[in-house]
Amino acid sequence: MADIETKLSQNQPLKTQKIFIGAQIFLRIVVVATSFASAWLMLTNKQTIDIGGFVLDANYKYSPEFRFISYANIVVGAFSFLSFLFLVLVGRRSSNPTQYFILFLHDLALMCLLIGGCAAATAIGSLGKYGNSHTGWMQICDHFGKFCNRATTSVTFSYFSVVCLLILTITSAIKSRQIQA
Repeated sequence: MADIETKLSQNQPLKTQKIFIGAQIFLRIVVVATSFASAWLMLTNKQTIDIGGFVLDANYKYSPEFRFISYANIVVGAFSFLSFLFLVLVGRRSSNPTQYFILFLHDLALMCLLIGGCAAATAIGSLGKYGNSHTGWMQICDHFGKFCNRATTSVTFSYFSVVCLLILTITSAIKSRQIQA
């Protein structure tokens, strides 16, 4: 009986480590996929309409907020892919808390960058959807439906990336605080 408990207690840290690495790898793949999907949706977002002989054009390039979230998503996707490669290399051999502290700082910086882009894009998206009667800014989403729907989908993907980065940040912080036996 004591022999089984000894084996179980020796394998538990290894099993926990494998689950942790697997979850980190999965979440990083999700961040890469959703960030690049969001960037692609926004970078290809444009619509042209004709209203009474006037040709009106909506393009992501016309809004600095939409450009910011596009480029932020590209940076987050690229750096998350690099951290994925780092994690695969670190996960094969024993790791120390310092490596997880580096991942914590990395994930925190990416999350802050993307949260800024999401906030800016959400603000300008809300203005486009609802307008602002106090300043006289009219809503445009009733005319540019395709453009607004793609922008909304892009920002939704970005928020999903932020949630995944938040989970990665928390788990990396916890792992960096653990004392190696």
